[in-house]
Amino acid sequence: MSDSRPTVFLSAGEVSGDQHGAELARELRARVPGVQLVGLGGSRMAGEGVELLAGLDRLAVLGFAEVVRNLPDLLVLRRQVYRVLERSGVDLVVPIDYPGFNLPLSRAARKLSIPVVYYIAPQVWAWKERRARRLAAWTDEVCVVLPFESDLLASYGANVRFVGHPLLDQRLAIAGDDATALGLFPGSRRQEVAQMLPVFLEAAERLIRARPGLRVLVARSQDLPDVVYRGCPPELLASPEEVLQQSRAAITKSGTITLQLAIAGIPMVVGYRVHPLTYRVLKRLVRLDYVSLVNLVGGSQMVEERIQGNMTAESLAREANRLLDDSEYRRQMLRQLSEVTRRLGQPGAAGRVAESCARLLEARGFGR
Repeated sequence: MSDSRPTVFLSAGEVSGDQHGAELARELRARVPGVQLVGLGGSRMAGEGVELLAGLDRLAVLGFAEVVRNLPDLLVLRRQVYRVLERSGVDLVVPIDYPGFNLPLSRAARKLSIPVVYYIAPQVWAWKERRARRLAAWTDEVCVVLPFESDLLASYGANVRFVGHPLLDQRLAIAGDDATALGLFPGSRRQEVAQMLPVFLEAAERLIRARPGLRVLVARSQDLPDVVYRGCPPELLASPEEVLQQSRAAITKSGTITLQLAIAGIPMVVGYRVHPLTYRVLKRLVRLDYVSLVNLVGGSQMVEERIQGNMTAESLAREANRLLDDSEYRRQMLRQLSEVTRRLGQPGAAGRVAESCARLLEARGFGR
């Protein structure tokens, strides 16, 4: 076996991927002696020793209309990454979610005969056959974190491993019995915050008028600049961990945060809005009964969703008001969220992905 140091390229394009990439980087360094880590990500991955070619400010672009505006820079970055794959002796590529950038990256790596372990599969249950077939063709292994993804991907010929959800490994704040605040979770991307935060704040104002003394906290992403939150009173801003710990109920965007809230035991209402052009395209391409992961994992509408034109301050406030009360409605949702958490598997996701990476590197001549 070779004594040289293997190089692993990790690619994350948003805040949640940065967190998962950081955990994987830590596990890789523990399992693969001398491993060199390079790639795309954010502050957490950099803190775990990943040499970054670009940060999240260039990558976290949401929606078709927004991608078009940022396309020249994304194409420059893509060419830069491909040159690194060609010239820098990369031995393994690990794309983390973020399919718009990472699926083409997987194809490029495959053309160069570089093994690919895709961690957190793109939403093939929304896009179905096209993405599933691409994943099967362009990867050596797909490590999925949602239980219903395994059979679907395997049916298209992918080598699939259910590793459990990485959120189970994070030390998530759990809302205590004395939690009293309404938590607002407008997202971690600039466009999300711009679309969601004003409406979420207006809903909170309505609730404060109805419930004098209600505390409101806004989860702020550490990877976004102050200007993104200029419409929010500074005293309301806190880290997502703090908001999770102090929230009795939440108004939240869709996505991974809904699973975090489920694990933390916080009932929620989901609101989501994108650029109208993006929404029209998605309506034609995607066929889903729900948009929030908590409902998709649960297999039913466990939490209310207010999407696009239905995401109004009035509707969000009305639903959140029901969740703040000590009612059977609230207790039933908490029981359902507990079942969602059970379905997410067991802790240790990053370690299992690192084991898959180590096996492929060993097959290429690198000893453990």
